[in-house]
Amino acid sequence: MARRVVITGMGIWSCLGTDIETVKASLYNGKSGIGLDPERVGYGYRSGLTGIVEKPVITKKDLDRHTRAGLSEEAEYAFMASRQAFEMAQMDADYLRAHEIGCIFGNDSSAKPVVESAKIMDVKHDTAMLGYGLVFQSMNSTVNMNLSTIFHLRGINFTVSAACASGSHSIGLGYLLIKQGLQEMILCGGAQETNYYSMASFDALRAFSTRMDEPAKASRPFDKDRDGLIPSGGAAALMLEDYDHAVARGAEILCEVVGYGFSSNGAGISQPSDEGCFVAMNRALADAGLKPDDIDYINAHATSTPQGDMCEAKALSRLFEGTHAWISSTKSMTGHECWMAGASEIVYSIIMMRNHFVAPNINLEHPDEYAEKLNITAKTMDMPLRTVLSNSFGFGGTNSALIIKAI
Repeated sequence: MARRVVITGMGIWSCLGTDIETVKASLYNGKSGIGLDPERVGYGYRSGLTGIVEKPVITKKDLDRHTRAGLSEEAEYAFMASRQAFEMAQMDADYLRAHEIGCIFGNDSSAKPVVESAKIMDVKHDTAMLGYGLVFQSMNSTVNMNLSTIFHLRGINFTVSAACASGSHSIGLGYLLIKQGLQEMILCGGAQETNYYSMASFDALRAFSTRMDEPAKASRPFDKDRDGLIPSGGAAALMLEDYDHAVARGAEILCEVVGYGFSSNGAGISQPSDEGCFVAMNRALADAGLKPDDIDYINAHATSTPQGDMCEAKALSRLFEGTHAWISSTKSMTGHECWMAGASEIVYSIIMMRNHFVAPNINLEHPDEYAEKLNITAKTMDMPLRTVLSNSFGFGGTNSALIIKAI
């Protein structure tokens, strides 16, 4: 029989806060974490808007100098989030050394160390000047290699690079491995760098909102006056575990992962697809053995782009129009957390589930024609949530949908 998969710990480092309680307050109060970064404008960006993420302070009390040298920005975020997740799951250093735990993280870039290496070489023309840490910072697997080393993780170990669905697919793959009995515990998550080097090419595509006079109102998923997304980042970590294993060790169970769906659009490299969204959601429902009316809340992918929001709204209408599910996009508050978004939005959804509320889709003043028939809430709603669907879609047509359920 397939095993049940539960979540026993979670951690977050985002523009909404750097601990679960602060993030809960931000979600409940509809507090935006978006601000203006003048350095981006000075660097040549059209838009200086971004999620404002606190830089972690990691000292020699936390990690030795040698280890810190190999940490990229996104690996620093992931270290902080993972430490929280292990603590919540009641897994101390001795436990981590004594048990086999895997690590699957979503990450699809590490721009800053690559740019810094090139700058050094342009001036010095000597590879000896690059030092020790940049090679480990610059690889896409920087998060996994650092976390597995720091926490002595000896199970499955790889990075998912799937654009803005990376964090979601990491959880989906962890779920499948545990469900099949190949692992008992896997740390899953997503991490996203926030430095201005990493997002210049997105700005070149004119993907970003330029509503710089009102940063907190710039991210407007499903609103007809939206003009683009806002980049953001940080890290989210979740401890996935076999249900029987979690019960046997007396762990607190936060929720159960019951469905994972995926698809590829097979079309233009940056072209969204309502059919691709529909297939991923429908597959997740089938995997969970659920019908659309069994879903209480949908954390939409909706990034505040005209085409992307429209395609998702079309797909949501096909499945959920006339059902009781409420919908919101937490990206209205966070901006688009890119490679981490699929993982952070599961953390946000668990926070809502455990505290009995639906976070608002802020800035939704005039829903567009595709969203107006959906149950999208622009205000916080106090209500019980038992079953949640979370969507994540990315460039290249990669789609992921996850369903979690209260126990």
